[in-house]
Amino acid sequence: MLELRDVSKTVSGERHISDVSLALEAGSLNVLLGPTLAGKTSLMRLMAGLDQPTAGTVHMDGADVTGVPVQRRSVAMVYQQFINYPSMTVYENIASPLRVAGTDRATLDRKVREAAEMLRLTPYLDRQPLELSGGQQQRTALARAIVKNARLVLLDEPLANLDYKLREELRAELPRIFAESGAIFVYATTEPSEALLLGGKTATLSEGRVTQFGPTIEVFRNPADLLTARTFSDPPLNTIEVEKKQSRFLLDGVGGLPVPPALSDLRDAVYTLGFRPHHLSLEPRGQGAIALDARVTVTEITGSESFVHLDYTGNPWVMLEEGVHRVSGGEKLTVYLDTRHLLVFDASGRSAATHRARAA
Repeated sequence: MLELRDVSKTVSGERHISDVSLALEAGSLNVLLGPTLAGKTSLMRLMAGLDQPTAGTVHMDGADVTGVPVQRRSVAMVYQQFINYPSMTVYENIASPLRVAGTDRATLDRKVREAAEMLRLTPYLDRQPLELSGGQQQRTALARAIVKNARLVLLDEPLANLDYKLREELRAELPRIFAESGAIFVYATTEPSEALLLGGKTATLSEGRVTQFGPTIEVFRNPADLLTARTFSDPPLNTIEVEKKQSRFLLDGVGGLPVPPALSDLRDAVYTLGFRPHHLSLEPRGQGAIALDARVTVTEITGSESFVHLDYTGNPWVMLEEGVHRVSGGEKLTVYLDTRHLLVFDASGRSAATHRARAA
């Protein structure tokens, strides 16, 4: 188990990591999810021993390894910008950690060829990295991490430079590969969809703080606060500020939305309602759907999906609909909100709903 206990990192007076505590189990998949500059890479460097924390401690299997350099830890790390030895063949690049470990020739050859086959590098084993495409070079770096059989494997947005098809295949394969090895697998990404595809557990990060950590689907469905909900939403989370009075959520003191039965126990107060773009639709879905009249600002068609940007009483929203839907800017449009999936946050931004439906 890898444990970070109240870890902080300050550089030139600027706080990069703030009071992070995490416990990552052997054989587990752990996703670090957050936007650029949220602290994902800084946190991974502290886990690896490349940097030392300003405060707090790092423990591996109960032993304090805070001051132990990366060379003396069992760590493999793969970056978005692939790093290979340019003068070595692909075979030798993959084999390099095995040679350092003194692995016998037969075992080394078997492990290299197994990793090459898994990552479809077999035809390129005799080539040097500069003779490969960017995707092939990244696969070489991944293969080297696989054969190292490290206790801690850190992948910092490793699939960003791969083509779509290979990226999807590797997303499905990587958790199995490292879970079977018993390694602690930490994967950093800016993409909520990638976190959901990988599964495991997710830590959401914002400005160097971990806002929530738990099973990925639970963090997605039940964010502890508004910041986590926004971190785990792409397209962005739709929000609106309302005042609850008895059975209504009021907008500017009038009109508003009916309070769903699951939220009837909320005390009367001001709240922020949040919901994801796929919970708005052109047709009602389920018994919790309510009709809202909005104005279209712009429509983006990706081919299989349409992103309809809306203005609802001055609140910018996005609706995600499957298929092609051509609606013009300025057009009035009735849309349906599935209130079964409302997220409710109090004035401090904390989740306020104690009996909320699962916001899948």
